[in-house]
Amino acid sequence: MSRLAWQKSSFSTGGEGNCVELATAATGHIHLRESDRPDDIATSTPRALASLLLALKNDSWGPSRSR
Repeated sequence: MSRLAWQKSSFSTGGEGNCVELATAATGHIHLRESDRPDDIATSTPRALASLLLALKNDSWGPSRSR
């Protein structure tokens, strides 16, 4: 993997070990990692990541729950 320019999430607390970082590659893929485990990298397409974030935001990612 070529060298990536990592950017810290604006939602991260800024403390050591509590940061989500993102980087984009020339291929268009998005890479995500936790700052305290920089060698563990998840890779996604922008569309798949957007779908995941939307599901998390809408709380529709897990089994139905009574509200």
